[in-house]
Amino acid sequence: MSLIPGPADPPGTSRSTSATIQPNILRCLVVVADERGIDLRPVLKQVGLDETIMRSAALRVSYRQGSAVIRRAVELTGDERLGLKVGAAQHLTAWGLLGFALMADDTLRHAIGTGVRYQNLSGAMVVWSAGAGEEDDAFVLHADLPDPAMDPVVASFLIEEAFASVVTLSRLAVSPDFAPKVVEFSFPPPRQYDVFVALFGCPVRFDAPANRLAIDPAWARTRMPGRDPVSYASTLEMLDAQLASRRDQQDLLEVLEISVAQSLPLAPSFGEQARRHATSERTLRRRLAECGTTYEALVEGASRPIVRSASAVTSTHCRASPAAQQPVSRPAVGRAS
Repeated sequence: MSLIPGPADPPGTSRSTSATIQPNILRCLVVVADERGIDLRPVLKQVGLDETIMRSAALRVSYRQGSAVIRRAVELTGDERLGLKVGAAQHLTAWGLLGFALMADDTLRHAIGTGVRYQNLSGAMVVWSAGAGEEDDAFVLHADLPDPAMDPVVASFLIEEAFASVVTLSRLAVSPDFAPKVVEFSFPPPRQYDVFVALFGCPVRFDAPANRLAIDPAWARTRMPGRDPVSYASTLEMLDAQLASRRDQQDLLEVLEISVAQSLPLAPSFGEQARRHATSERTLRRRLAECGTTYEALVEGASRPIVRSASAVTSTHCRASPAAQQPVSRPAVGRAS
């Protein structure tokens, strides 16, 4: 199979703690839960997110934050298939510029390929790849988990949400009659099998070798109603600039996370980190704000595993020193100075 590959993780990446994911899934999850009378604001607050921060276009969250909210949302709603509902509630406008680029693309297949290429800007919490099927001419999407050891509840939610959103967005973009050729999940058959068939409108298989969604060639070749080559090209230029900026942000977060992890239980002070990067504390604080996080949040994320695994050690031994915490009262997310 010729694949459009997903983005590779640089060596040393800590995907669980890096705040680099657009919170589209969490925002939609809050709406879906609210419709059921479940208030997720206390859950969001527990992971350092509040209503003001959630409304910020600059906000980025980590896998750890996202997983914690998803796990608790499934518990509170009692809905094992919550991922399907959240995926079915998605809309291209939530993807910002990327959503506009997909609507301006040429065909459904090409639009999906564009989505895979820029998936790091979409808020995806799975790793996408796409290409022609081996057995026929079907266009096949693969969704892989970023961590094979991920909590099964969160893993099922993410895969279900991913495929449900692809089908929902395809129906909104090209035709309400759209249906995949087949959808396959690697996890065991659920109790609510009929819910899957009703949503996808095609054969659904479980205990499969991989998570994949196949699209018939005729649907894959379908022209996008809003296709516009000029708008598409100009939007890609802006997306490329965003992608380059995101890589720079990821590099900064990785370096800081590694530095903190190697120094625990006493993290370097914020001032010391600024000196290591040959920059001022003000500039480093601004760069972290542009990443949607703070130094304190990075320290807390790196310290949490130690707190869990060493219950005999008090939390003060695992947090940053007062010197590290003092300069990092949370700035407005995305605020430039």
